[in-house]
Amino acid sequence: MNHNPKSIRPFVGSENFEMSRNFYKDLGFEEVVLEPKLSLFRWKEVAFYLQDAYVKDWIDNTMLFIEVDNTDEFWSYLSSLNLTDKYPGVKLLPVKTMPWGKECFVIDPCGILWHFGEFFNS
Repeated sequence: MNHNPKSIRPFVGSENFEMSRNFYKDLGFEEVVLEPKLSLFRWKEVAFYLQDAYVKDWIDNTMLFIEVDNTDEFWSYLSSLNLTDKYPGVKLLPVKTMPWGKECFVIDPCGILWHFGEFFNS
């Protein structure tokens, strides 16, 4: 078969849907409301669905990786947003250099772990 995939859009849960919606907008995503309990969040070509659904085991095991051009610059951007002051439970973890590249981390209001990083050789 010869298919041409265009994107992947994971479904992400939330414990407090309104707080998570505001968090992701503050992070830099654009929201498209699809239904009262489902929104698409887009940032250029990257997108995911945010649901008003919370299953602790699912949330506790959700990790997503977004590739960025420059992790150090992205870290400066993240740090300037004051997300940890605005949203309870949010954590920012600074840039780490690994053998394959660099990454920094954001834990969203319900505990989802986001990796933002760049690859040395991609």
